[in-house]
Order: sequence, then structure tokens, then C-alpha cells
Amino acid sequence: MSRPASVLPSTAKGAVLVLNSGSSSIKAAIFDGADPQRFWSGAVERIGLPDGRVWSSLRDGSATREVRAIGDHDVALSLLLESATRQIPTDGLAAVGHRVVHGAAEFSTPLLVDEAADTRLRRLIPLAPLHMPQNLKGIAAARSAWPNLPQIACFDTMFHAGLPRNAALLALPRRYFDAGVRRYGFHGLSYEYVLETLARSGVNLSRERIVAAHLGAGASMCALKGGRSVETTMGFSTLSGLPMGSRCGDIDPGVLLYLLSEDGLSLEQLQHTLYEESGLVGLSGESADMRDLLARQGDRAAEEAIDFFCYQARRQIGGLAAVLGGLDRLVFTGGIGAHASAVRARICSDLDHLGVRLCERRNLAGERLISADESRVPVEAMETDEEQMIARHVRHTLAEGAVPGP
Repeated sequence: MSRPASVLPSTAKGAVLVLNSGSSSIKAAIFDGADPQRFWSGAVERIGLPDGRVWSSLRDGSATREVRAIGDHDVALSLLLESATRQIPTDGLAAVGHRVVHGAAEFSTPLLVDEAADTRLRRLIPLAPLHMPQNLKGIAAARSAWPNLPQIACFDTMFHAGLPRNAALLALPRRYFDAGVRRYGFHGLSYEYVLETLARSGVNLSRERIVAAHLGAGASMCALKGGRSVETTMGFSTLSGLPMGSRCGDIDPGVLLYLLSEDGLSLEQLQHTLYEESGLVGLSGESADMRDLLARQGDRAAEEAIDFFCYQARRQIGGLAAVLGGLDRLVFTGGIGAHASAVRARICSDLDHLGVRLCERRNLAGERLISADESRVPVEAMETDEEQMIARHVRHTLAEGAVPGP
């Protein structure tokens, strides 16, 4: 008898392949073991640019890297899946896990993606037009390569599913909220990993008021209380909150009405402007990559873009601390948060009133604890691992033997 589409085999055998297909990069990893451990990693970065980067590494430390132009996501996915296939352990794959940015109100747990579920996910593309098409391309590519394997979607919005009502509401006519127009929050897989890492370090999550800052090409912050998300800077879409690599962040809606009516932009042109021509690349006129901007010493536009980013980050930390009723810990993660010491220093430069004070030596050295000894609030910088969280969700789903069906 064939198994219903929503029921999975209860097994810990086989490895888990994870695909994290983003707007400008794709990461992949293979995890083996019941408590999934990373066996192989690969990535394609700066897709569509002449200096694209392709790399892979094994657990034993061996690695390959090259710089080459990667035309689009289809080419990047083909390269990664070909590389992953060569590294699959002898017991094969048990499932493929996927990061999917938006689950809306419909999906708050991992989802087994069959054809019906794929159709429902495609209806969410307008909510995250920069990410959802790429997420779905990853699922389609993996299904084509391994048509009999479970494809399991893990949503960035899952972590924020329990947002307090005040944090979820938008001040629009209630009929829109009832139709799903609300604040959702993103980067949930990253925040989940941060919390697990803190818990393993002995942090009492039930008592601490924590602000976590996921800063990268996409950027957001989250207020964590009792180990739960109680507020976040991103809302209905991945546009809101902090300025990002190419996305605008918070903006007066009147500006959008003006651009539509007075500047004559079409909806498609406006969407392209907000998602792909704004943020750091819009302000600097040069690059969406913070590394490029930090390297442009003396470039006024680049300096202004960095200052604006740090100002808005500092402003959001203050607001989240107010929601929490105080601040007990500040954590930086994401590509910028974990690695850009200069950005962390600028953000924290005027947060003494919250008890935040950095140690210049620790910050420059890239240590995990970067606050000064006299700082009332511990400040940490750590790598995130969304792929690890996806692998754990997939393993848990396989062990349970079922996921919500479409």
C-alpha cells in the first residue's frame, strides 16, 4: 500500500541535504547522523556579478574555492547539486530540507512539499518576490535530482508565529488583517540557532531580555523574552525595518504614493526599486556588499551608506529594548554582524545608556564576547547556522513520521 503524501518514514538513516537559496547567494550542506553534524558545505555567492564565488569544504578541512561569473540561480543550483552529489555518504540521502522565507499565516511548522503544497507556496511569491522564486527553484531542482526523496520546507516566519497581537497588527482596516495582511517577522531560523547556542552556553533564556541582530544582505533584529520572539524589525515583507544590501527598510508610505503618482513608476518598477536598487547600493551608488563599502576609504557616498545603516540599527536596538523593558544581552550575527567589527563598533558607540560598552581589542579580534568587562550588558558576536537548524527540523520531522499535509 502506498503511503499518504503527508506521512514520512520514521528513520534516522541517511544524510540530510539542506538548500538555502537566497536572493544573491545559495548555500548548501550535507548533514549526517541522528544528531545532524555537518559533513560537507558549499556555496555560490554574488550571483549575477562578474566576481562570483564558488566554494566547498569537507569536515576534514579540505576545501576548494574559485572566482568566476555565475549568470543566474539556475546555473548556481546546477553547480551546487552536482558538487553535493559527489559528496553524498554511502547510506545516501534521507531527505532534502529547504529554507523558505515566507510561510504567511498558513505555515507555522515544517511542510512536506508535494505538488499541491508547491502550488500553495507559489501563491506567497508576492509577499517575498526577491526570495520566494529562488526558494522554489531550489525545491524544484532537488525534486528533479531526487524525485523520490521528501522535500521539506522550513520557514523563516515559523519562529515568530507567536508574536504578541500588538506586534502582529498593522493599523489598517481590520478586514486586511483578517485576510492575512499582518506583521510576520523573518530570519527565524537564524534567531532559533542563536537561542540554542546561548542555551548551550548556560544562558538562562527564561530570565534574560535579549536583542539579536541578524545583519547581512538581509538584515533584521529581534526582541527575545522568555526565549520567544516578542517583537522584530521586519514585518509583512522582507522590505521593512533596517536598510539592507539592496532593500530600503522602513520608509514613509507617502513616498511610495508619490513615486507612483508623480514620478510615474509602474508597480513593477516600484517593486524593483525597493527590493533591488535601494539600501546600501542605492545610498552608495556602488555596492550592496558591506565589505566593498568598508574598503572604500574616503568615499563620501560609501561612508554615508555605512553611517545610515549603523544609525538605523542603533535606533532599532533602542526601540526593541523599550519593548523588552530593558536589555540583558545583545547578540550580533549574520555576515555583517559576525564579521564586521567596524560596523559593530559604530552601532554600539552611543548605547552607554542601555549598559552597552564594547572592548575594542575583543571586537577587533573577533572574539565571541566583545563587550568590555565593565559593560553591564554582555555583547556577543557569533556565526549563525540556518542550515544546521533546517537539518534539525528535518531530522525531527522524519523521526515523528509525519508533517502537516497540504
